[in-house]
Amino acid sequence: MSETDVSTAPRPLLLADGRPAADAWSLDPALRHLNHGSFGAVPLVAQERQDALRAEMERAPVVWFPELPGRIAKARTGLAAFLGVDAGDLALVPNASAGVSVVYANLEKRAGGEIVVTDHGYGAVTMGAERLARRWGGRVRTARVPMDADEGQAYEAVMAEVGDATGLLVVDQITSATARRFPVERIGAEAARRGVPFLVDGAHAPALLAAPLAGLTCDFWAGNLHKWACAPRGTAALVARGPLRDGLHPLIDSWGARDPYPDRFDQQGTLDATNYLAAQTALDFVDSTWGWDAARRYMDELAGYGERIVAAAVTALTGEDARVDVGMPVPGMRLVRLPDGLADRREAADALRDRAAAELGVEAAFTAFGGIGYVRLSAHLYNTPEDYEYFAERCVPVLGEVLVATNRLRQRMISFFDRPSLVRRSTYCLVRWSQRRRQSTIL
Repeated sequence: MSETDVSTAPRPLLLADGRPAADAWSLDPALRHLNHGSFGAVPLVAQERQDALRAEMERAPVVWFPELPGRIAKARTGLAAFLGVDAGDLALVPNASAGVSVVYANLEKRAGGEIVVTDHGYGAVTMGAERLARRWGGRVRTARVPMDADEGQAYEAVMAEVGDATGLLVVDQITSATARRFPVERIGAEAARRGVPFLVDGAHAPALLAAPLAGLTCDFWAGNLHKWACAPRGTAALVARGPLRDGLHPLIDSWGARDPYPDRFDQQGTLDATNYLAAQTALDFVDSTWGWDAARRYMDELAGYGERIVAAAVTALTGEDARVDVGMPVPGMRLVRLPDGLADRREAADALRDRAAAELGVEAAFTAFGGIGYVRLSAHLYNTPEDYEYFAERCVPVLGEVLVATNRLRQRMISFFDRPSLVRRSTYCLVRWSQRRRQSTIL
């Protein structure tokens, strides 16, 4: 690694007492955690707060649950302020996909209606759109957006699929597989002009963007607070505005079913809602320790550093530029292209993720888009430049070995199934089967 690379690395964050920032989390120090974007990581203070709340719940459940809706409503107020929205527009849900499912379940049926998504969309959200389209007797239209599309190109590609039959438009604010933004502000303004309901999947937006809903016109928005904001898992926000919001009901009916939106979401029977109540502790911890603006700057600088050194290592391995132009980049996440043939399908990417954790001691996200594999690097406050240096120096060479082994296996498969060999093997098997059948007949 060159001196230039080292000099551009951001200085690791410290706690107020001088300890490494990672000491504020319970992450396994034997692993390199480079995939905050998938499942987040909860600070110890928020874990402790949630444990205390659970203990309170178990001490007196008959007292706890009747009081819970009021406590959730109070928690909503603080979380709404963090997102910069009105508390009356925000309902708490387990994750962004659950928020999307609420919208899908409550929209009035539009016979023959079409749902527009993009090819960058989150798989579960797209599958839900397909199921809704079947209920409507319509279909899903997919906007094909090049990886390097800029704001104008992405906007044009999406709106080209919107027409008179469009009953719902679904677009990611920040994509999962490709770590890029979409111009949802511009898309939302045009969707409103055309009268098309607009749902924004903002799963990665809270905390990664300072004000994810500022300047955004949409009917529905769903974002996770347990990713970049570090809230306990199972904490997400559904924001609904306009006339369609009053038709939204939880996926589970409870005694609050007759309450107005969003109050009806505050009462969900005996579900453990301590995650909602402890979320503010996580937000306050980051804010009081470093400040969210400084935190975002550090995450973005560190992700950029990680991208440079990992891309350089892959480029040195393959001789091809591994840097990726995502058109509309986001803070805190970067893509590096993997060697051709590696993790080029979702199943192969998931298998590589599992091997990296088990064999290399690295939690990383491997993704596939358009038949090309990528490693998606995430950077959070507990990460340091050393994490990405380890990946570049220790893991990238192993990825090269995995590619060689994969190519050998593919070549063997091709050799086995090539037509002349396959015909010969099939003929041989048929002859042997005939011989055995004749022998059994004779006996």
